[in-house]
Amino acid sequence: MKNIFYVTVGFLSFGIGSIGVLLPVLPTTPFLLLSAVCFAQGSEKFEVWLRDTKIYQAYVADYLETKTIAKNRKWKIWLNILVLMSISIYFAPLLPVKVFLSLLTVGITLYLFFVIPSSTK
Repeated sequence: MKNIFYVTVGFLSFGIGSIGVLLPVLPTTPFLLLSAVCFAQGSEKFEVWLRDTKIYQAYVADYLETKTIAKNRKWKIWLNILVLMSISIYFAPLLPVKVFLSLLTVGITLYLFFVIPSSTK
């Protein structure tokens, strides 16, 4: 029963992550990371399948294997974060929510550029 749960969540998060490739409103990488964790817990067969997909190779493989992100990729990630968080901040109805989202954006940016090492790719 536990394996079925993990595989189901893995496929749901993979599906959402795949949609995120086409729609910039949905983040791709976190959903693919969730899929990887779920498949690792639920099914070795699906974990191998996920690692062989092009979407996994493009968005997650380098980070999981080297714990680094290429500089040009970081800038693309940051631009997406900036655009989406700006939209969220603009539409947030309450000032405390706007402040929280702004601080979260700054925190994510600092983490991305100063905690995660850059690769030369």
